Amino acid sequence: AEWARVFSINVTGISRVTSAALPLLRASDHAAVVNTSSIGATAGLPQRALYSASKGAVLSLTRAMAADHLREGIRVNAVSPGTADTPWVGRLLSAADDPAYERAQLEARQPHGRLVSADEVAHAVAYLASPRATSTTGVSLAVDGGMQELRLRKE
Repeated sequence: AEWARVFSINVTGISRVTSAALPLLRASDHAAVVNTSSIGATAGLPQRALYSASKGAVLSLTRAMAADHLREGIRVNAVSPGTADTPWVGRLLSAADDPAYERAQLEARQPHGRLVSADEVAHAVAYLASPRATSTTGVSLAVDGGMQELRLRKE
Protein backbone atom coordinates (compact mmCIF):
# COMPACT_ATOMS: atom_id res chain seq x y z
CA ALA A 1 0.00 0.00 0.00
CA GLU A 2 2.86 2.40 0.79
CA TRP A 3 4.48 1.74 -2.60
CA ALA A 4 1.18 2.48 -4.38
CA ARG A 5 0.72 5.67 -2.35
CA VAL A 6 4.22 7.03 -3.02
CA PHE A 7 4.12 6.16 -6.74
CA SER A 8 0.67 7.75 -6.98
CA ILE A 9 2.01 11.00 -5.55
CA ASN A 10 5.49 11.11 -7.10
CA VAL A 11 4.81 9.64 -10.54
CA THR A 12 1.11 9.38 -11.37
CA GLY A 13 0.53 12.87 -9.96
CA ILE A 14 3.03 14.34 -12.43
CA SER A 15 1.31 12.55 -15.30
CA ARG A 16 -2.13 13.78 -14.27
CA VAL A 17 -1.09 17.39 -13.76
CA THR A 18 0.85 17.53 -17.00
CA SER A 19 -2.01 15.92 -18.92
CA ALA A 20 -4.46 18.48 -17.52
CA ALA A 21 -2.07 21.32 -18.44
CA LEU A 22 -1.39 20.15 -22.01
CA PRO A 23 -3.97 22.40 -23.70
CA LEU A 24 -2.43 25.48 -22.06
CA LEU A 25 1.12 24.26 -22.69
CA ARG A 26 0.33 23.70 -26.37
CA ALA A 27 -0.94 27.28 -26.64
CA SER A 28 2.15 28.77 -24.96
CA ASP A 29 5.09 30.30 -26.80
CA HIS A 30 7.46 29.12 -24.05
CA ALA A 31 5.92 25.90 -22.75
CA ALA A 32 7.96 24.12 -20.10
CA VAL A 33 7.39 21.40 -17.56
CA VAL A 34 9.86 20.95 -14.70
CA ASN A 35 9.53 17.80 -12.64
CA THR A 36 11.24 17.08 -9.35
CA SER A 37 13.37 13.96 -9.33
CA SER A 38 16.19 13.38 -6.83
CA ILE A 39 19.78 12.29 -6.40
CA GLY A 40 18.05 9.13 -5.18
CA ALA A 41 17.21 8.33 -8.81
CA THR A 42 20.88 7.95 -9.72
CA ALA A 43 22.72 7.11 -6.49
CA GLY A 44 22.06 4.11 -4.30
CA LEU A 45 20.98 5.54 -0.96
CA PRO A 46 20.58 3.18 2.00
CA GLN A 47 17.04 2.63 3.26
CA ARG A 48 15.50 4.72 0.48
CA ALA A 49 14.38 1.98 -1.98
CA LEU A 50 10.79 3.19 -2.37
CA TYR A 51 11.70 6.87 -2.60
CA SER A 52 14.58 6.18 -5.00
CA ALA A 53 12.45 3.94 -7.22
CA SER A 54 9.72 6.57 -7.47
CA LYS A 55 12.20 9.33 -8.28
CA GLY A 56 13.87 7.08 -10.85
CA ALA A 57 10.45 6.68 -12.44
CA VAL A 58 10.11 10.49 -12.45
CA LEU A 59 13.43 10.75 -14.29
CA SER A 60 12.34 8.20 -16.91
CA LEU A 61 8.92 9.82 -17.22
CA THR A 62 10.57 13.21 -17.75
CA ARG A 63 12.68 11.91 -20.62
CA ALA A 64 9.76 10.09 -22.25
CA MET A 65 7.53 13.17 -21.93
CA ALA A 66 10.28 15.32 -23.42
CA ALA A 67 10.43 13.01 -26.43
CA ASP A 68 6.64 12.91 -26.75
CA HIS A 69 6.11 16.67 -26.61
CA LEU A 70 9.23 18.15 -28.24
CA ARG A 71 7.57 18.62 -31.65
CA GLU A 72 4.71 20.46 -29.94
CA GLY A 73 7.17 23.01 -28.57
CA ILE A 74 6.88 21.77 -25.00
CA ARG A 75 10.14 21.29 -23.12
CA VAL A 76 10.20 18.80 -20.25
CA ASN A 77 13.07 18.67 -17.75
CA ALA A 78 13.69 17.69 -14.16
CA VAL A 79 15.61 19.02 -11.22
CA SER A 80 17.36 16.41 -9.08
CA PRO A 81 18.23 17.82 -5.69
CA GLY A 82 20.69 16.28 -3.30
CA THR A 83 19.74 16.26 0.36
CA ALA A 84 17.97 19.55 0.85
CA ASP A 85 17.53 21.48 4.06
CA THR A 86 13.74 21.18 4.18
CA PRO A 87 11.15 20.64 6.92
CA TRP A 88 10.92 16.96 5.86
CA VAL A 89 14.65 16.44 6.45
CA GLY A 90 14.33 18.41 9.67
CA ARG A 91 11.63 16.01 10.88
CA LEU A 92 13.82 13.01 10.02
CA LEU A 93 16.74 14.53 11.89
CA SER A 94 14.69 15.46 14.93
CA ALA A 95 13.52 11.85 15.24
CA ALA A 96 17.12 10.54 15.29
CA ASP A 97 18.87 9.58 18.51
CA ASP A 98 21.59 12.12 17.77
CA PRO A 99 20.26 14.77 15.34
CA ALA A 100 23.54 16.71 15.20
CA TYR A 101 25.49 13.58 14.28
CA GLU A 102 22.95 12.57 11.63
CA ARG A 103 22.99 16.07 10.12
CA ALA A 104 26.79 15.98 9.99
CA GLN A 105 26.60 12.62 8.19
CA LEU A 106 24.20 14.04 5.59
CA GLU A 107 26.40 17.09 5.07
CA ALA A 108 29.54 14.94 4.78
CA ARG A 109 28.14 12.83 1.95
CA GLN A 110 27.70 15.91 -0.22
CA PRO A 111 30.98 17.00 -1.80
CA HIS A 112 30.43 20.67 -1.03
CA GLY A 113 29.93 19.75 2.63
CA ARG A 114 26.46 21.09 3.34
CA LEU A 115 22.81 20.47 2.63
CA VAL A 116 21.32 22.01 -0.50
CA SER A 117 19.07 25.00 0.17
CA ALA A 118 15.49 25.18 -1.04
CA ASP A 119 16.38 28.47 -2.76
CA GLU A 120 19.08 26.72 -4.80
CA VAL A 121 16.54 24.18 -6.02
CA ALA A 122 14.00 26.92 -6.76
CA HIS A 123 16.53 28.85 -8.85
CA ALA A 124 17.22 25.74 -10.94
CA VAL A 125 13.49 25.19 -11.49
CA ALA A 126 13.04 28.85 -12.48
CA TYR A 127 15.88 28.59 -15.00
CA LEU A 128 14.53 25.40 -16.60
CA ALA A 129 11.04 26.92 -16.80
CA SER A 130 12.30 30.17 -18.31
CA PRO A 131 12.77 31.10 -21.99
CA ARG A 132 16.53 31.22 -21.24
CA ALA A 133 16.51 27.41 -21.38
CA THR A 134 14.83 27.06 -24.78
CA SER A 135 17.42 24.55 -26.01
CA THR A 136 17.27 22.45 -22.85
CA THR A 137 14.89 19.51 -22.85
CA GLY A 138 14.92 15.96 -21.56
CA VAL A 139 17.59 16.65 -18.96
CA SER A 140 17.89 16.36 -15.24
CA LEU A 141 19.75 19.23 -13.59
CA ALA A 142 21.51 17.97 -10.48
CA VAL A 143 21.44 20.51 -7.65
CA ASP A 144 23.40 18.39 -5.25
CA GLY A 145 26.75 19.95 -4.41
CA GLY A 146 28.48 17.49 -6.74
CA MET A 147 27.05 14.33 -5.19
CA GLN A 148 25.98 12.77 -8.49
CA GLU A 149 29.13 13.31 -10.53
CA LEU A 150 32.11 13.98 -8.25
CA ARG A 151 34.26 11.44 -6.46
CA LEU A 152 36.57 13.36 -4.18
CA ARG A 153 39.38 11.90 -2.13
CA LYS A 154 39.32 12.38 1.59
CA GLU A 155 41.84 14.98 2.67
